[in-house]
Amino acid sequence: MKLTLGDMTDEEVVAYNGLNFAQHLAHQTASDAGWYRDSATGKPVERNFGEVVALMHSELSEALEADRKGLMDDKLPHRDGREVDFADCILRILDTAAALGLDVPGALIEKNRFNRHRPDHKLENRAATGGKKY
Repeated sequence: MKLTLGDMTDEEVVAYNGLNFAQHLAHQTASDAGWYRDSATGKPVERNFGEVVALMHSELSEALEADRKGLMDDKLPHRDGREVDFADCILRILDTAAALGLDVPGALIEKNRFNRHRPDHKLENRAATGGKKY
C-alpha cells in the first residue's frame, strides 16, 4: 500500500514535498526547452523510454569519468564534475517520471523507509559469509 502524507514522518513529508516540487521543476524546464516537441514540426512527442534511460546512464558515466580524472564541470566550472553529472542524472530521472505520471518522490520515501530495516543492509549481515561487499 502506498504511503500517504499522513503516514509519513515530518522529515519524510518535507523530503517528499521538496522532491515533488523538484520533479515538477525538472519537467517544466525540459518541456519549456522543447524536449517533448518535434523540433521540425513543433508537435508533441512521446519520448522513447529506452533512449531516456540511456541518457541517464550517460550522465552516470560522465560522473565516473569526472571522478577518474578529477574533473570540474565544464558548464559550471566552480562545481565538481561528479556532483553536476549526478544532478543531471537526477534531473533526467525526475523529468521522465513526471512525463510518465510516476510518483518517484513517494517511491523514494517508501524505499528509503524499507531500506532502514533490510536485514541485508545491516553491518553484521554484510560482513557475514555471502554478505554484500558493496
